[in-house]
Amino acid sequence: MINRIRDVRRARNMTLDDVARRCDPPTTAQTIGRLETGTRTLSIDWLNRIAAALEVESRALVSTTAAADLPVVALLAADGARALTSAERVLPPAPSGHLVALRVTASVGEYRSGDILWLRRVEQADLASALNRDVLVPRPAGRFVFGRLIARDGGRMQILPPGAGTRQQVVSDPAWLAMAETLIRTL
Repeated sequence: MINRIRDVRRARNMTLDDVARRCDPPTTAQTIGRLETGTRTLSIDWLNRIAAALEVESRALVSTTAAADLPVVALLAADGARALTSAERVLPPAPSGHLVALRVTASVGEYRSGDILWLRRVEQADLASALNRDVLVPRPAGRFVFGRLIARDGGRMQILPPGAGTRQQVVSDPAWLAMAETLIRTL
């Protein structure tokens, strides 16, 4: 089995120290480095602690084959595309049990027909992180509300659907809420 901790950590733009401090209980950057390189044995307990710190499923940290990452060949800034000063690689999005998808069938707001959104279900304790973000909320009878979460008052969610001239929707005590995380757009 191949350890992919370093790949995932770098894809999340985290240092060894960032991961070490986010572990529960916290550990040292040196320990994380040793686990990444295989100098120290990676137990299931360590795998789960590091996965929680990186906010990924444990299975994302191990693979039976070589890592399927992509090389970054250029950076795009306001002044145009330019070469990298050091090598970079990125991991393609990996679905997990906490993700749901939304397929756009007609252009609305900033979304185009054919777009696919990956949305991460948000725990009750983390609802504040969804404010001013696009969310999907279920309603009774198989209906949904999608739009920007503009306010939350207790169990009442105020959502502004995308597009000009739309009216705010209020949903009380939804069964769950999922926040838009990744946009997949075919060019």
